[in-house]
Amino acid sequence: MQTKPKILAPAGYFDSLQAAIEAKADCIYFGVNKLNMRKLGSNNFQIEDLKKITTICKKNSVESYLTLNSIIYDEEISLMQEILDETKKADVSAIIAHDLSTILYAKKIGVNVHISTQANISNIEAIRFYSQFSDVVVLARELKLEQIENIVKAIEKDKIIGPSGNLVQVETFVHGALCSSISGKCYMSLHQYNKSANRGECLQSCRRKYKVIEEETNKELLIENNYIMSLKDLCTIGQIDKLINAGIKIFKIEGRARSAEYVQTTVRCYKEAVEAVIDGSYTKDKIDSWLDDLKKVYNRGFWHGGYYLGEETDIWSGSHGSQATEKKTYIGKATNFFSNLKVGEFQLHSDQIKIGDEIIIIGPTTGAYKTKVSSLHTDKKVAMATKGEKVAIKLDKKIRKNDKLYLIEKSS
Repeated sequence: MQTKPKILAPAGYFDSLQAAIEAKADCIYFGVNKLNMRKLGSNNFQIEDLKKITTICKKNSVESYLTLNSIIYDEEISLMQEILDETKKADVSAIIAHDLSTILYAKKIGVNVHISTQANISNIEAIRFYSQFSDVVVLARELKLEQIENIVKAIEKDKIIGPSGNLVQVETFVHGALCSSISGKCYMSLHQYNKSANRGECLQSCRRKYKVIEEETNKELLIENNYIMSLKDLCTIGQIDKLINAGIKIFKIEGRARSAEYVQTTVRCYKEAVEAVIDGSYTKDKIDSWLDDLKKVYNRGFWHGGYYLGEETDIWSGSHGSQATEKKTYIGKATNFFSNLKVGEFQLHSDQIKIGDEIIIIGPTTGAYKTKVSSLHTDKKVAMATKGEKVAIKLDKKIRKNDKLYLIEKSS
């Protein structure tokens, strides 16, 4: 019988955390404002938020993993220890780390550790070493599926046990941004801008457009793809059965810097895909439907199967930024919700809204709620409302004051 892997969701802030929970993630990973690899790229929680995060997660039977995966310098050891002390007090499920100073202190105070992909674990001997510290290892992103399967089989054959007394589990990425460096060990941003990717300060040099000039003639060389270092996003929705059969126990979705609707959509799709494999209903029609949904949210185009299948073609993104088939435009903010009527009241700050429009409402407790407008009221029933007006919209889910209202449109 196949073992159902956990879906691990990114949470940049409370709206994404709630979106992950509502999409039925099994666990979430997040960072605080110091010593994590998305220090510049996402909203990041504060240390003071730890208890609130774990309370929300426990209430919803979701595990919480704190990313403490930056390289640590001597002058930061006390800060790292302070964060870990607070992590233990808040009862976070585990931390994700690779610096030995972090791993050793976590072990000393009894905080569970998951070994980050930054450790570049690529073979069974590395797992044997890290098993003294951790029950979960995130493998290097560049491994082929056959290599992962062999590692899992070796763990089972050799009975490689983690600190909990259970077999070490393997975690891998299944969706999201890929870096053209080895498991994130990149120095381009450091060389060009003195901002190290290994310190959570990446300025994404590889995502930029470059010209190649021949020095002798000063002629610009023509390059078919102008974004020659920017990889497409990993997408394995069509290979989930193979990843499950390889023995991977945790499927990780990349994207702490991405939006709540990205989190909600990706988690839901991959959760449904795993369930479909387990119950025998995993079909091409379903895969195509999930792909259509995944294309609607932020993506740089998809590399299907990625390194897992040993493919080396069609991996470079042909344009800057997102290739999502839908875009959202901020148009207003919630001012009230009338529970007895199931109506949300919004102040429109820009644009217009009409019957039949698709909207998404995002908030720290609401998550990402997507629906179609079936009715509109200002001081009377209307077919359209415009900037400056206060409008009431019939909803089938509770929202909160100050939630943001966005209009969903097809990208041109």
